[in-house]
Amino acid sequence: MKEIMDASSMKRSLVRMAHEIVEKNKGVEGLVLVGIKTRGEFLAVRLKQMIDQFEECDIPCDSLDISAWRDDVERSEVQQTLTVAVQDRVVILVDDVLYKGRTVRAAMDGIMHFGRPRAIHLAVLVDRGHRELPIRADYVGKNVPTSLNEEVKVLVSETDGQDGVYIS
Repeated sequence: MKEIMDASSMKRSLVRMAHEIVEKNKGVEGLVLVGIKTRGEFLAVRLKQMIDQFEECDIPCDSLDISAWRDDVERSEVQQTLTVAVQDRVVILVDDVLYKGRTVRAAMDGIMHFGRPRAIHLAVLVDRGHRELPIRADYVGKNVPTSLNEEVKVLVSETDGQDGVYIS
């Protein structure tokens, strides 16, 4: 496996993305962060902490298990509720890797299940290309061109004991 981002470059990318989120939305009014489980939820918390620190605010943040909205597995009943309101808010969906776009599509369906946001923006740490759906990230930590047989793995200290992005 080849390291393409270490812990410090991950942090720098997240700091830049946090600033871009605030700048593009002209502040934090009406923003909600929703991380796609599993690693997206930890990245969303990190973005929240950064934005809260430099904007002196407390942005709502939650996570979403998208399994009930996936199109590649048998559908299950919705077991989850969001603890944050999404109605008429700008939802920033956060994920670790954007690949074919199917996870994001399922996440958007999940968000819409809980209300109608004013807008949904997408923040991803790594965009590796190869989209099957017309989905584009609004905030990207790093674009990593890959082949179809390569795998991008994001490690976060909360579950993996270290931060890093690797390609194999």
